[in-house]
Parts: sequence; structure tokens; C-alpha cells
Amino acid sequence: MVTYSPSKDHSYPSLTRKLLPWTFYTIIPLVLFRLYFYPCPLPHSLPILISSSSSLSPSTLEEESSKETPCDYTSGDWVQDERGPLYNGTTCGTIKEGQNCMAHGRPDMGYLYWRWKPKQCELPRFEPNIFLQLLSNKHLAFVGDSMARNQLESLLCMLASVSAPNLVYRDGEDNKYRRWHFDSHNITISVYWSPFLVKGVEKSNAGPNHNKLYLDHVDERWAADMNGFDLLVLSVGHWFLHPAVYYEGDSVLGCHYCPGLNHTEIGFYDVLRKALKTTLNTAIQRRGRGTNGKGIEVILTTFSPSHFEGDWDKFGACPKTKPYQEGEKSVEGMDADMRNIEIQEVEAAKLSAMQFDNLRLEALDVTKLSLLRPDGHPGPYMYPFPFANGVTERVQNDCVHWCLPGPVDTWNEILLEMIKRWAYQSIRQE
Repeated sequence: MVTYSPSKDHSYPSLTRKLLPWTFYTIIPLVLFRLYFYPCPLPHSLPILISSSSSLSPSTLEEESSKETPCDYTSGDWVQDERGPLYNGTTCGTIKEGQNCMAHGRPDMGYLYWRWKPKQCELPRFEPNIFLQLLSNKHLAFVGDSMARNQLESLLCMLASVSAPNLVYRDGEDNKYRRWHFDSHNITISVYWSPFLVKGVEKSNAGPNHNKLYLDHVDERWAADMNGFDLLVLSVGHWFLHPAVYYEGDSVLGCHYCPGLNHTEIGFYDVLRKALKTTLNTAIQRRGRGTNGKGIEVILTTFSPSHFEGDWDKFGACPKTKPYQEGEKSVEGMDADMRNIEIQEVEAAKLSAMQFDNLRLEALDVTKLSLLRPDGHPGPYMYPFPFANGVTERVQNDCVHWCLPGPVDTWNEILLEMIKRWAYQSIRQE
């Protein structure tokens, strides 16, 4: 027979069994009281997708839609990021040769290891699966100049890291009109060459040495397809710097840099403003008054500064290998003027569109963060191995467009955040 001595620890379990229920019933009310009156705050952001088979979480949608003030992505710094880009110059097959800096022999790779860090919030790394799910069964169109194409090809390369796009249409010289389809999510992505957005006749070697712009007519080469778009990303600016004659109605309004012609010199700022008004108002009129109830989201990517230091065809035209830091460079002069006109016209269009509940308009403001990246251009590597036979004094440089991969990938990270926010707002309104 086994006996227990009161002087030993064997009496403790009996005491514990008596006290445990009372402890339980005492703590539970206190916990409920704490949670009711002082609920635990949710994390600032939650992962909403891990793979293409994931679904958007209702709790995350509610959390995101409750953010009354969107993140200000315009103010921040470029910080080093060891992860690097999602793709390289050989993995996606859609990069324009002139922007494929790695394949063309650019020796320094440091420009690939930076990320944009806004001051008051976080900019998540681009998640291709989230983008594909949010754009399922939709048509995204990039319309504008070569910067629109630069952004498009960046997006295609990031998406191709998880789902291969199929080229289903191609037309025009230099791939100016193309369309891809993602079979995995039934997504169509198109690009339309339209460097003025409005109707224009580009100068040619056989004709006048100036462009012609018809400011009161949108370019129907892309606008005729507008009813099929769900998301429209516009990008213009640099082509307005070229010599041009401007028309309004049947009359010549004036010109920019047209010596020898009997036209009034009016510059290009007001012309850019008129072209944007015509474009945005056309989108509002054609889609806001539509009877099919299908909405459209319109995003205008703001002016992207160039970084020429000296002549465009001189060695070292854009020699920087690191970003500028905050305070080292500010948006000013023409860069500021172009950006401000674009922001103002988007805001004016938003007021005009308020009467329609199936339209959203927003500016994708990339001017400042792009200004701080003088290291991200192809420079002489717009051509393959430009110094294979030694360094020459004169060499063509591209200090306007962006290497792929490169800083332009950040534009699409912000684009995704905008699409996410709009999706959350739509869920909240239902």
C-alpha cells in the first residue's frame, strides 16, 4: 500500500484542482472586458495573397478600405535592398533592346539594388499574383509615348515571373501596337503608341520638320477601343518638347519652335494642358455616360525627368551610379511645370467625373522619385557593348528611358497599390 505524507508535495495537485476553476472563471470576464473596451489594433498591413490560388480576405479588404488618406508615395528616399529585382534581362522576352542594359554589357549592377521607401508608409514589394487576381477578366491598356511602353514592359516582365503572357496582336513599326493575353487569369494588356494622346501627325524625313497636333480631337487609334478598357494608364510629356504646329478646329493656334513659318510662338505648356483636357474629358464623356454600366479607371503617370549632363552624344552624358538622396535634388523648372500641369488636369477631371459612379481618375506621381534616380538610364548601353573597341569621345546616350529591370519597376509597385485601394473601396461600397 502506498501512503502520502502531508509534509511532501503530493498534496499540491489536490489544491490546484480546487483553485483552477475559480481562476478560470475570474480571468475570462477580465479578458472579455479588456477586448471589448480596448480592442487590440490590427497590423498596419496584412498579406492578402501568397499564391495565385489564394483569395482576398474580407477582413483585409475592410482594413484597407478604412484608410481614409492614401499613402503619399511622392516623399521618401531610395534605400538599398539586397533582394534585387523580380526578373532579369533574359527571363521575359518583352524588353525593348535599348533598355536591356544587362544584355548590352552594362558593367555595374548597383542600380538594381535599391527600393523606394516613402516617409510615412511602406511600399510593398510587387506581388505578381495579387496583380493578376485583381485584374482577372479585365483589359489594361497603356497609352502614350515611349515612357508608357517602358512602364508596360516592366509590368509584363514582373508578371511573367509567375505567369507567361502570350502575344496575340502586333502592328506598326517598332512594336507600337501590341496586345498580350494571360490565359491563367483571362487578362488582356495592350499598348498603344500615341505620343500626344490627341490626334497628331508625326514629322518625317520626307515631310515638314515639325509635328502637327489637333488639340480638340483625341487620337482615335486608341480611343476607338476605349469601351473595351477596364483600366487605362496614360503617359505623355517628352514629345511636347519637339517642334510642332498646333491646330484647334480648322485654325492654326500657334506653334513651338517653328522658324520660317508665319505662326505665333506659344510654347508647349498650354498645349500639353489642352491635350490632357481633351483626353480626360473624352474618357469621361464616352465612359461616364455609357449605358452598359461598365466602369473605367484612368491613371495618368506624371512626367519622368531626364538626366543629361552635357551633350547627348558625348561620353559620360549620364554618368551617375547611385541615386540622389533626399534634399540633394528637388523638382524644379520644366520638370515641375510639366508635373504640375498633369496633376492639375487630373484633379479638374476628377471634379467633372464626380457625377458618375463608374469612373475613377488618379495621378501616378513618379516625378520626384524618378528625378532621384540618375543611375537608372541605359546611357551608352542603349546599344550592345558600346566600348568593345575602346572608349570614344562621342557615343549616343539614352538618359531618358529606364533600364529594365530598373527604377521604372517602382512605378508599377505604386500602380498595384492604387488598384488594391480601388478594389477595397469597391468592396466596401457593395
